[in-house]
Order: sequence, then structure tokens, then C-alpha cells
Amino acid sequence: MRTETAGAGWGLLLAPLGLLVMGLMVLWLKAHPQGVQAGAQSVLLGMDYLPYILLAFAELIALQAMLLRKRYDTALLPLVMLLVSLGLIEIARLKPELCAAQLRWLCISLLTAFIVLLFWARIKQLLAYQYLLGIACVLILGLPMLFGTEIGGSRNWLVFGPFSVQPSEFGKILLLFFLAAYLSDHRRVLTLPARSIGPLVLPPLRFIAPLICIWGAAVLMFVVERDLGSALLFFGMAVLMTYMATGSKTYVFLALAFIGVAAALSYMAFGHVRVRFDIWLDPWQDPNGMAYQVVQSLFAFGTGGIWGTGFGFGHPGFIPEVHTDFIYAAIAEEWGLVGSLSVLLCYVLLAWRGVRLALACREVREALLAAGVALLLLLQAFIIIAGVTKFLPLTGITLPFVSYGGSSMVAGFIEIGILLSLSRQPQARAKERDAHA
Repeated sequence: MRTETAGAGWGLLLAPLGLLVMGLMVLWLKAHPQGVQAGAQSVLLGMDYLPYILLAFAELIALQAMLLRKRYDTALLPLVMLLVSLGLIEIARLKPELCAAQLRWLCISLLTAFIVLLFWARIKQLLAYQYLLGIACVLILGLPMLFGTEIGGSRNWLVFGPFSVQPSEFGKILLLFFLAAYLSDHRRVLTLPARSIGPLVLPPLRFIAPLICIWGAAVLMFVVERDLGSALLFFGMAVLMTYMATGSKTYVFLALAFIGVAAALSYMAFGHVRVRFDIWLDPWQDPNGMAYQVVQSLFAFGTGGIWGTGFGFGHPGFIPEVHTDFIYAAIAEEWGLVGSLSVLLCYVLLAWRGVRLALACREVREALLAAGVALLLLLQAFIIIAGVTKFLPLTGITLPFVSYGGSSMVAGFIEIGILLSLSRQPQARAKERDAHA
């Protein structure tokens, strides 16, 4: 049985790696007749990314071998690598000069996931310091307000020479830890009624004050930093995890009422908020100006149809910054409805697998943390895809594991490292404890 499991684990891993190799070979063959006069595409001919591919393959083999040997979940990593491989070949297609950089970040991210697995016993102890986690999360989110640099219309970046970091990518991990610790400790108190207003049963104010602070921080991120994507992500995670911990619909209603009032006031008070919402309601009022990205994205979806134009044969380059916020539009154009729905299916499977792992956890904190990570990945994918398809206002966050970006890649693999650490089978943990004893 264990041999069959190992064989399945290696087989699942080889499929996304094969997609990466074949995709890069298609791009190389497509660019080869143009020789050294291909301009930016000469990056593909020079194969300067080859050492990073070999290093990433070696890290993946070592990581999957560790997962198999110590009986961690072996399906999460192949699912993630399928998304990573698709993102890499799309980046090589759209911005070939960034392919090597993204591969470097992949190597760093795999090493980060390995470190999380090795030191999980110590990392888990952070759950005992819930208020310090909350304060650290607020401080990290507040850094761009003081020292941030505006990139792409959002002031949510810290620039250090040639490097730029998006603090919100790491702040959401601290938020997960804080919510898992706080809600597990106070879930019974949070369901105690203090007063009733109609059908709503309100808990004591002092216990929901931290949640109100998180909601307020999300609104500040939207108004001050102009970062709608991260604001929706933080707000959505707070609401979902509170509902998972308490089962109370009152919190959902209060949160929606809070964000509704805040959105209305922001729309009336701030010009950039009005512009964002007006573009969402009617992008055709300014198709060559502020709404240009959204309009070109909709054209890309329409051009792709069911089967797509074919990899390398579309024109996603008309969309500005297509390799970051709008990479899903490029996938929809060249891979069609079938390819774009397959990407969505990968995120759904990741979330489903994570929720199953959460249900198998014995401690409430670990269960909330695992479910929070799984839903975080799914919610982030939903928010950016909804923005690209004009279902929601344009958000400006990355598609996890697919879009170009070092901060997003490293944070994503930290989250996967957390899920893998919590996936270890109980019998394997007991056997290791007996061996140490």
C-alpha cells in the first residue's frame, strides 16, 4: 500500500513538471527561427533560466521525498506546482525577461516551505501569543501608509533599492494565526448573547472589538493605500473564520452592514473610490483611459471562446501589466474556457483538500488555521478573477502561484507549508513521539 501511495505521489508531481518543460520547449521552438534578432525573446534562446529550473526540480524532488517518507499529504504540492508551471510558461510567453526572476523566486519559495515543515513545532507556538500576532499584523499593514511607494495605483509597496515587497502578502499570514488563536479561545464567549436587536443577538462589545479593528483596518487599506484587493481579502477572511468558529450569522450581517456603510461614505468622500466604482459599473464610458485594462480583458475573454486561440497565438500583450493582475485573461484568451475553468478547478481542489485536512485536525486552533489557509487561497483567486471579469471592481492582487511576483510566491508557499505541516497523519506523529521517548 505504501509503495502504491509513493508511486501515485511521484506520478502527480511529474505531470506539472512535464507541463513546464513542454511549454518552455514550445516557446523555444516558436522563437528559434527568429535567431538572435528576436529582441527580448532571446532570453528564451539563451536558456539563462536553465540552472534555476534544475535547482527547482532538485528542491521539488527532495521536498516530495520528505512528504512521502514522513507521511504528509502528497496531493497538495502537485496541485500547487500545476499552477506554478502554468504561470511560469505564461510569464515566459508574455515577459520572457522575467522568467529567470520568477524561477529564482520559486527556488526561494520551495526552500521557505521546507523550512516551515522543519520548524513547524516552534512556529506553531506563535498561536499562544494571539495579541502580539494581532499587533504585529496591524504594524505590518500600516508600514505602507508611512513608508509606502505607489505602484500601479496602489500605495501598498515597500521599496528597498532594486527590491520591492508587498507587506500585505505576509500580513495575511499573521492575520490567519491571530484569528485562529483568538477565535478558538473565545468562540464560546462570542456566542453568548449580551443584547438582542430584532433577530440579531449581539455579543459583548469587548469580545468583538478585535474583529471590528480588523474590519476598520480593511477599510483604511482601501481608502488610504487604495488597495481594494487586500482590503476585500482581509475583510473576507475575518468574516469567514468568525463564522466557522461560532456558526453565528449575526457576525456576517454586522460585517456586511459595516462594510456597506463604509463603502458608501468612502464613495461620497474620496475621488479615487468613485473612479474605481464608476469604472466597474460602466467601463465603456472611458474605454481608452481608466477602464482600458478591464475593456481589453473582456476582449481577451471573448476572443478565447471555448478552446482558445492556442498557446502563443493570442494577443494578450494589449493588456497593460498582463503578467501580474491580468494573467488570468491571458490564460482565457489562449487556453479558452476549458483552460480557464481548469485553473479554477485547481483552486477548488486545493480548498477542498485543505478543508478535509482541517476536519481531521484534533485541536480547534489547528483546524481553524488549516481551513483558513485553504479558504484564503480560494478567496484570493476568486477576488482577482472576479475583478478581471468585471464581476467585482478591479482589485489589483495577484493570482496565487500564477501571477508574477516574489512576495506573492513566497507567501503562497508559506501557506502551503502550513497546510502540509498540519496534514501529517496522526499515527505518524505518534510513532515519532514514541521514538523520541
